[in-house]
Formats: sequence, C-alpha cells, structure tokens
Amino acid sequence: MDVCRAAGRLPLDIVRAYLAGGATFLQLRAKALPGAAFLQLARDAVALAHAADARVIVNDRADLAVLSNADGVHVGQDDLRPADVRRLIGPDRDVGLSTHTTAQLERAIDAPVSYLAIGPVFATATKATGYDAVGLTMVRQAAAMAARRGVPLVAIGGITLERAPSVIDAGAAAVAVITDLLASGDPEARVREFLRTLGV
Repeated sequence: MDVCRAAGRLPLDIVRAYLAGGATFLQLRAKALPGAAFLQLARDAVALAHAADARVIVNDRADLAVLSNADGVHVGQDDLRPADVRRLIGPDRDVGLSTHTTAQLERAIDAPVSYLAIGPVFATATKATGYDAVGLTMVRQAAAMAARRGVPLVAIGGITLERAPSVIDAGAAAVAVITDLLASGDPEARVREFLRTLGV
C-alpha cells in the first residue's frame, strides 16, 4: 500500500497493470490497512487475477486469504508458523515463508511450505527486514536447500531489471519485485520487460 501511495496509484490499478503486463503471481501486502478494507482489496484483486489466470498470495493474513478465495499466504519469521497457516488454509493453497539466514533455511526445510523466499538479496529501502543484504552466494545456498526440500526459491529485495538475470542464474526460480516495477511510471511495460529479459 505504501509503495502504491508513493507512486500516486491505487492498488487495484497496479494489479490491473501487472496483469496486463503478463504477471501471473501477485502478493498483496498491506500491513497498515484495516482488516475489512484489506479483505475487500483482496477480494477485488483475486477476482481480477483469476480472470487473467493468475494467482494471488496474501501477506500475513491467513484468515483474509481464505475469505477472499486467494491462492495462498506468505508469512515471515515473526508471523504465524507455516504449520499453523497450513491448518487454517488447508492443503490446496500455497504457503510461502521468508528466510534471511542459513539457520532459518534449515528450520524451514521441514515446514509445510509451497515455496521458500530468501532476502533481501540486495540492499532495499522498501521493507525494513532487520537483516543485511544476503547476496548471490546466499541465493545459491538457499536454492540448493530448497531443491532438497523439493520447493522453488523466490528471491526478494533490491531486485531490478538489470540484477534479475544474475539472481535467476544463482538458482532462484522467481524474483519478487516491488520498487523497480513502479519506478518507470509504466508498471505494465516494466512487467513485460522483466518477462522478456528472463525469457518467460
């Protein structure tokens, strides 16, 4: 929400632009939004995404993910444990987990997750994680650990169009991007550029 506000755009306008650009996996993050407003946003975003054959993951809020018919929940180290999220949302929705250290990755290996996230890969001002940038070496390590678990790795944090190929080359299955998609003022075109650059 804060990023949309800073860009002078409404969240659903950004969702529409991303979908028009070809994005297929969106995460809704709105920590300061009241529950009822977040639920309405999630319902609207899910409707738009499902019409475009895309998926929506809700950040933190397993209850709102279920109520909005979202495709899953993404949690961090201080949120509900993945096992608790899984009990709430059932076996068919995705559960993603953010990790920042080797120890966190090792604990995540046995968690009932659909994917693991690692970051911040590069320095970022978008989200205060309390962790330093982990770099591409950690991405390689995390990708190997995720592969042993049989789940994909998503890399996040400071990823730009220019940096994205190196992150994928390091073993990430996907990149999560926030700031760089809005920097040009044309998020639809920027999504297309990412997809073209990464050969998707």
